[in-house]
Amino acid sequence: MRIGIIGLGARIASIAKDFAAAEPSARFVAVADPTDIRMASLTALGAEPMLYGDPATMLAEHRFDLVMIGSPNHLHLDHLRLVLQGDTPHIFCEKPVVTTRDDTIELARLIAAHDGERRVMIGLVLRYSPLYRALRQAQAEGRIGEVMSIEASEHIAPYHGSFFMRDWRRDSALSGGFMLEKCCHDIDLYQGVVGARPVRVASFGGRKKYLPERRPAGDPAYLGIMAPRWNGINDAFSGDGDIIDYQTAIVDYENGATMAFHTNLNVPDEFRRFCVVGTAGMAEGDFVRNSFKLTRSDDSAVLAQTDSIGTGAQRGHYGADAQMGADIMAHLRGEMPVLPLSIRDALEAGLTAMAMDEARTTLQVIDMTQTWAEFDAAMAGAT
Repeated sequence: MRIGIIGLGARIASIAKDFAAAEPSARFVAVADPTDIRMASLTALGAEPMLYGDPATMLAEHRFDLVMIGSPNHLHLDHLRLVLQGDTPHIFCEKPVVTTRDDTIELARLIAAHDGERRVMIGLVLRYSPLYRALRQAQAEGRIGEVMSIEASEHIAPYHGSFFMRDWRRDSALSGGFMLEKCCHDIDLYQGVVGARPVRVASFGGRKKYLPERRPAGDPAYLGIMAPRWNGINDAFSGDGDIIDYQTAIVDYENGATMAFHTNLNVPDEFRRFCVVGTAGMAEGDFVRNSFKLTRSDDSAVLAQTDSIGTGAQRGHYGADAQMGADIMAHLRGEMPVLPLSIRDALEAGLTAMAMDEARTTLQVIDMTQTWAEFDAAMAGAT
């Protein structure tokens, strides 16, 4: 299996080993990237890929079975367009897919024109996690019933929050904003659980921690844990960039279910948890604390409870990275007909995150009816 990479960022460099472990024939043949800074991650796997400065040149000189896209978010549309218009049969793109509503509609048209629903896979990795699979299994067995409401959160500690304020992701023109860049995982997960798209979205938030007036005395140890990358700065408290450090969103889905979602970049004892309440029962889980509990409504009986459902480690996404590599390679071999999520799922989650930020900045409740009409038309090939 011949693999090419456009944008050998930290994420692709990290999961390359999982893809290689899942497919012995995998060979990383070529990389298109302005620098060679992460090539060692591939040579450690025994690969000797050619390095190109231009993706078009790389694609013109090689025939790939799979192209992996790990460039900064704002470049994804251009790189997806380039590969979709070629003959590469399979494309893997890191999340979020694109960063704006207009780019989403344009990509939807490209997907319709170039068989993209079959060809494109997205790295919303938490759909592959043991905890999410346990949640979906409980739902399939009827133990939750019809979903009524969801309370969910993604909270990260200051070492991680300060990284976002120093990395290129601090600029929403490049990243799409924090809700899209970081929380698109969670938004996607719970849209999958609800089984419906949002019809109305409200959201509030801002920045209170990572500002010049909040600069801590000395240099807290957490500032040295994660180093900024391309286009980074060294000062998390400069006030540079425009992403939030706390935000709450309320979602009303088409089938009447609701969700309250909260994210915060300054939680010293971090957690990433959910409580899904249905007509038959309640499911609670925490990706960081590695727990899952299922309780029946009518008699409060605990049907399942564990504190060892995943790895609980942020690195490797709680065990989901390895599973994603295994599932995608099985899919490419024809052994797994359907993956846990589609490009359509990913784009719908992205549009929801964008609506959350629109609601936050405009202080309005966003009606998504027109967005879905335009999106569906584009996915159907309308111009």
